[in-house]
Amino acid sequence: MCGIVGLFLKDAALEPDLGRLTAAMLNELSDRGPDSAGFAVYAPDAAETSKISAVAASGAPAWQVIAEDLAAALHAPVAVEVIEDHAIFKTCADGAAARAWLIDHVPGVSVLAQGRSIEIFKGVGAPAHVAARLKLAERRGTHAIGHTRMATESAVTIAGSHPFSTGADTCLVHNGSLSNHNQLRRLLQRAGERFLTDNDSEVAAGYITWRTRVGDSLTLALERALLELDGFFTFVVGTRTGFAVLRDPIACKPAVLAETDAWVAFGTEYRALALLPGVERAAIWEPEPATVYSWSRVSRHAA
Repeated sequence: MCGIVGLFLKDAALEPDLGRLTAAMLNELSDRGPDSAGFAVYAPDAAETSKISAVAASGAPAWQVIAEDLAAALHAPVAVEVIEDHAIFKTCADGAAARAWLIDHVPGVSVLAQGRSIEIFKGVGAPAHVAARLKLAERRGTHAIGHTRMATESAVTIAGSHPFSTGADTCLVHNGSLSNHNQLRRLLQRAGERFLTDNDSEVAAGYITWRTRVGDSLTLALERALLELDGFFTFVVGTRTGFAVLRDPIACKPAVLAETDAWVAFGTEYRALALLPGVERAAIWEPEPATVYSWSRVSRHAA
């Protein structure tokens, strides 16, 4: 099961509504996965500032103390925004170094993402509950992806829910199952990737990070994934400038894309798109198997 949405805004006037629209889209797919939900929101770049998203496994960490310790380790100022059990650390220091320090030194906290634009929020429960608790409707930005999960191969935990992010400003949500993820995990660990859960979707995210780190474009990395990832999948990948969609060659999982002059949207089912403004004028189609579709703030067209 599981449900995926993605929303890329062409019209800047819609940016204050990004969080609200994304939450409403994913709520339409609640019955595809009531276990947990997550959202990745991309805000306009903050010049020279890295953001690191984190969530507490339980309890209420002393986020401000953690920020002070992180600042001492980085030898740079660190600000922190607290939203319920989540925190977003902001620093002018190296974001990858900040992510690694939090992973190594703060047990009981899961690091969700790092980059200039990305913010990730996750929670156990239905999408409407998670979105309301974390005030998703208040988040503005340029594009977002979301996932509501039915756990079939791992426990229902915050850390195990989607999206997964292992590289700067890149994340992935997945509907399906990979059969060779343990083999790939070992290969990627030898290449320097670091995994925080046993979820096969995190391995897929790590694969995309690895391929782009060694020089592949996002499109080429996804085309290589068709050759090296064994299983069935629909991926929606978020990047700093946009998002991409890929289905496996069999394409047994449902998927719908729609595009207007104001936005591009993805949904596991059309009902997730039906509430978007101007959808009656949208071009609507089912993405082809084994075909990469991508949009960005530069190109804004299907690849």
